[in-house]
Amino acid sequence: MQNPGAEQRTPASPEAQRSVILLGSTGSIGTQAIEVIDNAPHRFRVTALAAGGASIDAIARQAVHTRAEAVGIAVGSADELRVAIEEAAEMRGVGGYDPELFTGPDAATRIAAWNGASGRADVVLNGITGSIGLAPTLAALRSGATLALANKESLIVGGALVTGAAGPGQIVPVDSEHSAIAQCLRSGRRDEVERLILTASGGPFRGRSRAELDGVTPAEALDHPTWSMGRVVTTNSATLVNKGLELIEAHLLFGVPLEAIDVVVHPQSIVHSMVQFADGSIIAQASPPDMRLPIALGLGWPERVPHAAAPCDFTAPSAWTFEPLDEVAFPAVAIARDAAQRGSTFPAVFNAANEEAVEAFHAGRIRFTDIVATVETVLAEHSGSSELSVDSVLEAEEWARARAHERLGTRN
Repeated sequence: MQNPGAEQRTPASPEAQRSVILLGSTGSIGTQAIEVIDNAPHRFRVTALAAGGASIDAIARQAVHTRAEAVGIAVGSADELRVAIEEAAEMRGVGGYDPELFTGPDAATRIAAWNGASGRADVVLNGITGSIGLAPTLAALRSGATLALANKESLIVGGALVTGAAGPGQIVPVDSEHSAIAQCLRSGRRDEVERLILTASGGPFRGRSRAELDGVTPAEALDHPTWSMGRVVTTNSATLVNKGLELIEAHLLFGVPLEAIDVVVHPQSIVHSMVQFADGSIIAQASPPDMRLPIALGLGWPERVPHAAAPCDFTAPSAWTFEPLDEVAFPAVAIARDAAQRGSTFPAVFNAANEEAVEAFHAGRIRFTDIVATVETVLAEHSGSSELSVDSVLEAEEWARARAHERLGTRN
């Protein structure tokens, strides 16, 4: 999507029903995607689902509800999944439902490329959390489907591997910030774009000094003032690592130089991002914080889905404020920018070291401020790879996780 609006895949007409594969179906993005699809059954239908398998009963209920033709889980056996689906079908009074089942670590990858009786999917929504979404992302792109991408980590760690595998307009962002930018970019030509402006809520600790962040507890870090998300993403929002990842994602998605991408704190989370054009005009996308809007746009792009989410209510008084990012208290964005500038496997190391540090924080082994400090230390020790490939990315991630473990073992 490096030139949104100018290079787009030819979509089906808005009246044509699109077939959708949901990866990470039991997570926040996946469950909201099913809501969107339920509310627009003439526009979308689910053909396949995949999830980690932490809640087999949950994906079984989703499978019966959507009548997905294929279902996959990373953890758990086919027998367990089959029994759960049979029980869910019996509870709903559904007979004769017998989907194709996939299990094991590669289940999501196989589902992403699945070609069933009804043919290949029109859209694959990747809502998996973490870099384990890379292989499914590449599989979806190879299948020729439109990739509605909520799994930012796969793009960040894969870099040119992902952008190189994508056809023009094949990747449609689902992150609210990047969806906003894609919409704003429709207002002008690519050569008229001056800057991208990513907005950040500031998380639960906006306004605190670095010293005041030392005693933050895991429960406090998960108390986001605006969004309801999973543990890793919510913690990343508290450290602003998430905004660092989004900066890298914006650079890769839209082909805009890193130095032309800014981050500004906007606590109300109404303006989801902005684009500044060469004449000084700034176009912003605004809506109440509701992920159903960017999800619907990701599934229907470039067409909009009516009534996907509620609009802003300008009959009631409101105020939107903006403030600069405190990079002393929250250095994650600057560290991410440096990792992106160095390229190669540095973004993969940034992400992997952070994932390990987040787990250590929630296990009570390190302080909140140690999360980003660990990422910075591991990055400083990384030498990069001479060639970017799936193998080099996986090797870099394995090294980063091991090195982070060593570093975290020395923390109190």
